[in-house]
Amino acid sequence: MDKKTKTACFTGHREYHLPTIEVKRRLSKHLDHLISRGIVYYGCGGAWGFDLLAAETVIEKKQMNPNVKLILVLPCRDQDKWWHPEHQDTYAYIKTHADKIVYTAETYSKGCMHRRNRHLVDCSDYCIALLEKHQGGTYYTFNYAMQHGLEVYNLADSNWSKTIEEDQHS
Repeated sequence: MDKKTKTACFTGHREYHLPTIEVKRRLSKHLDHLISRGIVYYGCGGAWGFDLLAAETVIEKKQMNPNVKLILVLPCRDQDKWWHPEHQDTYAYIKTHADKIVYTAETYSKGCMHRRNRHLVDCSDYCIALLEKHQGGTYYTFNYAMQHGLEVYNLADSNWSKTIEEDQHS
């Protein structure tokens, strides 16, 4: 089994409508399911919003299972330069708890976010998404993951838990 078959990535909006506590509950349940299947590497793009929540949740899972690894795939070294201080603090926290950090560019440039998103998908067999809008980077990444045959879970889907139930019965 190669590393890709043990790797999942995340994609999601910076701002979303579902309550954060519900997103966290769904995310935690999906992570537990994937970890039980031997998926131990989790790639995260580190953007504020869903990415930071996903990274924090992986860090919590690492405390219960030392085999779980957080890999940050960041678009550039100064991604958080203009962020709100609260988001910068969370970003600094996840960086100190990451098992590996990969930068797809040194500084911000046109296309660096796109390269980061493709890298996440290209190195994964699974994708956990929070897709509420059919536009933007999350929409692109979600479709890119589907086109490349990843097993994709959308936490915003009203049938979000069916994919786990179906998988457990197959």
